[in-house]
This record gives sequence, structure tokens and C-alpha cells, in this order.
Amino acid sequence: MPPAPSGPLSTGAPVGRGPLEPWPDTVNWQPICTDLIWVELIRLGVVVAIGLAVTGVGWALSGHWLFGLAVAVVVLLGVWRAIAIVRAVRAWGYAERENDLLVRHGLLVRRLSIVPYSRMQFVDVSAGPLERAFDLATVQLHTAAAASDARVPGLRPAEASRLRDRLTALGEDRAEGL
Repeated sequence: MPPAPSGPLSTGAPVGRGPLEPWPDTVNWQPICTDLIWVELIRLGVVVAIGLAVTGVGWALSGHWLFGLAVAVVVLLGVWRAIAIVRAVRAWGYAERENDLLVRHGLLVRRLSIVPYSRMQFVDVSAGPLERAFDLATVQLHTAAAASDARVPGLRPAEASRLRDRLTALGEDRAEGL
């Protein structure tokens, strides 16, 4: 008699382990720079300041209690988002393997993107003014399928250039074999 399945819909994987839990342990994950936390917190600060200005002016002009409630909601959401930013930046990681690049991120919804080098069309490096002020850049990978594009934010410019050059070279090598 065959052994009983280990879970309700047994797939051969240990119970409680999904496709993302844990992240592949054979992979050497590279973290992104935690300076990205400051970039995101500054962006959040601008949004919260605008929200507080609008609701504060409305409260001062009308005196209605709903504007006071709106001010409190803006502050609470700002604090909640600041905590989420810190955790979300620490959740980012990338790994270069022989045939593909892995990118992981997410807190509530965890995402693992696997981009084969042979499917990359081009690699883009960008840095906005705030990112440049913190000496950061973002590497964006573009493939034929728009939904499969991946990005790695919070890299030092030298690492972003190295990654761009390596991915481009590997993409060209793999594409020649097609």
C-alpha cells in the first residue's frame, strides 16, 4: 500500500513550503543599499507634507471636525508607510545565476522574478535627482513581454554599471545560441 500523502493536495514538496518559501537556498542573494530607505522616506515626507497642508488649511478655514480627523489619518498612514518602507527595502535582493537573474521583493505579496539572460532585449540604468543625491541607481531589465520586466533599485552606480554590462554581455552570448 502506498504511503498517504503528506498534505491535502500533496505535490511532493514538504508541507508548508510554497514556491517562494523559503527563497531558493542555493542562491547567493545580494542586498540592495539601505540608503534607498532615505530616498523613499523623503518622497513619503513630501506626500505627507502636502496632505497635511491641504487638510490643515481646510481645517483652519472651516473648523469642521472631519478635517481634524483627516489630519490624524494622514499622520497615521504616514507612520505606517514609513515602517513599511524600511521593511520593504530590506526585502529587496537579486542574484546572478548561470542562465538567469533572480529578483525578489515584497512584504505582504512576495515576488520572485526570474529573467533568463537570453530573453533580455536591453538593460537600462536610471537615477533621478533624489537617487543621485544619495549616490544610487536603478537597473531595469526589459524583455519582449512587458509583464516580465524586472528592476533592481538602490544600487551604487559602479555596481549598477557592472550589472548592466554583465547582463548585456550574457544576454548577447545567450541570444547568439538561439
